[in-house]
Amino acid sequence: MATALESTSAKQHRLGELREFLMSRRARISPAEAGLPDGGARRRTPGLRREEVAVLAGVGVSWYQWLEQGRDITVSPQVLDSVARVLRLSPAERRHLYVLAALNPPALEAAPEDRDMCEGLRRLIDAWMPFPAHIMDVYWNTVLYNDAAAIVLGMRPEISQNCLVNFFTDPLYRSRVGHWEELAPKVVAQFRSACSECPDDEGFRAVVEEARELSPEFAELWERRDILPGGQNRKEMDHPLVGTLVVEATQLRVPARPDLVIVMHTPLPEADTAEKLEWLVSPEGRRGAMYPVAG
Repeated sequence: MATALESTSAKQHRLGELREFLMSRRARISPAEAGLPDGGARRRTPGLRREEVAVLAGVGVSWYQWLEQGRDITVSPQVLDSVARVLRLSPAERRHLYVLAALNPPALEAAPEDRDMCEGLRRLIDAWMPFPAHIMDVYWNTVLYNDAAAIVLGMRPEISQNCLVNFFTDPLYRSRVGHWEELAPKVVAQFRSACSECPDDEGFRAVVEEARELSPEFAELWERRDILPGGQNRKEMDHPLVGTLVVEATQLRVPARPDLVIVMHTPLPEADTAEKLEWLVSPEGRRGAMYPVAG
């Protein structure tokens, strides 16, 4: 139902958009695609009829007609999901249907056709060189990282591939991050914020339990229940080859892949950070690296 704060004109516009959206989606589904006889040349309606959508979705014919007519009626997520199934809506279209019906939309999902984006994202973080960049999934498990992330942040195959667990347990990373104690509460609060988007997700719970078992520091910070949106964190690092580095870590999301987070590290105008990063990824810098570059 529309919220009390929604104006009459805004509601009318929303319900009009709902009507046009449902009609357009219904028109693109043929009876054959829905498992129905097509009726031959006698059929005048492009796509499915309203009553056919209602029957296939298991809802009343009058109710569906009222919905498509843009009447201000009560809807439920279960019924909208049934309609979305019959109309073969994509994850983005399903969310759009929820918004038009004035319901809280479901969590973002990646459409099947967008799953194969990792090569393009690999090119993105490689193009960010000589600055560190990596990609995480929703649980903060590392998916990809560039050479600079390996050289500067110490990312490598033999450590935990979960960025939260690694933040608290990798001695190499902790030795390089200045003001680690100040950054830790922010990191935990940002992970709790990510968890809050999917409160019943067992994957988040598993990460939290692992971090609790391995780090009393994490356990103490987790109990504070602080919340911060993923955004930007300033990091001061002490690299054994070049000394102080000052970067800004920014979390970015690609709408088509809401299950991934891209973390780009941008050099700040302090301590000649950009020049030092360029040297670290140069052939000379790589020869002097204490740890092998992992990809």
